[in-house]
Amino acid sequence: MNMSDRIREKKYSRSFVPASADMGDWSGIESIFDTLDSREIDTVEQLQTWMVDCGELAACISEEYHARYVAMTCQTDDSDKEKAYLDFIENIQEKCKPRWHRLNQRYVQSPARDKLPVDQYRVYDRSKETLVRLFREENVPLQTRDNTLDQKYQKLSGAMTVVYDGKEQTLQQMARYQQEPDRAIRRDTWERGASRRLVDRDSLDEIFDEMIALRTQMARNAGFQEFREYQFLVYERFDYTPRDCLAFHDAIEKVVVPLNRRIQQERSQSMGISPLRPWDLAVDVRNRPPLKPFNTVSDLYRGCSRVFHQVDPELGDQFDEMVQAGWLDTESRKGKAPGGYQATFHETRHPFIFMNAVGVHRDVETLLHEGGHAFHYLACRDQALFEYRQCSMEMAEVASMGMELLAYDHLGAFYRADDLARAKREQLEGIINTFCWIATIDAYQHWLYLNPKHTREERTRFWIALLERFGGIESWQGYEPIRESLWQRQLHLFGVPFYYIEYGIAQVGALQLWLNARADRRSAVRRYRDALALGGSRPLPELWRAADLRFDFSEATLRPLVEAIETELKLLESVC
Repeated sequence: MNMSDRIREKKYSRSFVPASADMGDWSGIESIFDTLDSREIDTVEQLQTWMVDCGELAACISEEYHARYVAMTCQTDDSDKEKAYLDFIENIQEKCKPRWHRLNQRYVQSPARDKLPVDQYRVYDRSKETLVRLFREENVPLQTRDNTLDQKYQKLSGAMTVVYDGKEQTLQQMARYQQEPDRAIRRDTWERGASRRLVDRDSLDEIFDEMIALRTQMARNAGFQEFREYQFLVYERFDYTPRDCLAFHDAIEKVVVPLNRRIQQERSQSMGISPLRPWDLAVDVRNRPPLKPFNTVSDLYRGCSRVFHQVDPELGDQFDEMVQAGWLDTESRKGKAPGGYQATFHETRHPFIFMNAVGVHRDVETLLHEGGHAFHYLACRDQALFEYRQCSMEMAEVASMGMELLAYDHLGAFYRADDLARAKREQLEGIINTFCWIATIDAYQHWLYLNPKHTREERTRFWIALLERFGGIESWQGYEPIRESLWQRQLHLFGVPFYYIEYGIAQVGALQLWLNARADRRSAVRRYRDALALGGSRPLPELWRAADLRFDFSEATLRPLVEAIETELKLLESVC
């Protein structure tokens, strides 16, 4: 039986949680918590078995949550799915939190804890210790309210559509017109989408105002002066600090922003347009028609399958199995939440990919990215501890961004000749631009939560200052309100506060992987897969080291990587 067969054929049955237990019924879940809480965990053997059983319950509950979340985001205008998701948040997830805290306390207090093998359990141990430190029962309803507000944001975003070309289209679908050679079409469609977002500007500001107040209160309830310090511990960022993030911002400003602006200046000259406008940034500089990598979702799947097989045959087989199993929902449509993600069904141990494909090159990159997340989970899903079947986001994003760059030299599955060079250039320029956006979003969050009593006007002024610091050369004259509210498009600000710097850190790792693969592709892919199989069982620097990457995102590491991109862009310029 090959790897492809094992993905779907391998079954994971419950051994501790009763097969009949309904994870949407609190009474049944509560009795399982009672059983765990009453068990003796005084010996190493008792404790190890208990830890695995706790993980099984966590996996079952997580599966129910993700099933409802996926259903809700796939159809945000379905009131039954919305109700089912909110019901779980309010009546299951909220009630579970104090029970998990009690079990975490029991672990920390167990006399057998200090007898566990240190190397095997050190990541698990520090995580549980941190969870106990952070938990406050009074924060549970605040977290529930925060989740409810995020669902409201998702619903508002999913409902944003405009009528164009005789049909109602999502804003994700409208984005493809930004690659049209006709500048009038680009401007018209950009204005329509941007104006639609402004309709909900005040509503989104209201949601965000409440979120900041809630999050600040959570931090103070837990004994912290501000939310940033609290949230860094929530994310278990043991290996870098806020100061490191600020230094990373400075490095991006010094190393990346100048290159991004040079790229845009060259765009302005090539297109004969000065000044550039927001609707001039995605079109081909020679006014060629948009790249058309695929016509249907089936075409997208076939192309990505070829890419994955060229990177590694087993990964290609795994992707094919995912498609056959129906573990993807990729087409953009009305009522679907924006963005993309990979969700994990932890009980049955399979990934699920959600995205909004509209037929542009970015869709290819997104599926390759989310595919990397899926391969990561499949590689580590047999880790005995539930907690080790997931890992820090800085490594999780290396898995996904690394896959984008491992795929870089195999994009011929979608393109030929000039179009292939264009696609590669678009990808590398996108990395440069994204570094700048990451610094903008992360720096914004640091300010927001260090100044939680700011007014909306102060928030706007700081946002504009960040765009001046990290942004491009395009002119926003006449469109100032749209520029002021650009941050509202970033769903991470609403749903996962302080989750964004991981993309920048991981991109540093992914670029190292790219250069390693160019020197020795077979070795780089092998080390990449070896690291993925470790899941979260090792500290972050060790996971990177397993992939032959250096965990460092200072200017010293960033500069040669950006120089390698600039060199590659010059080579591509001669081709396309």
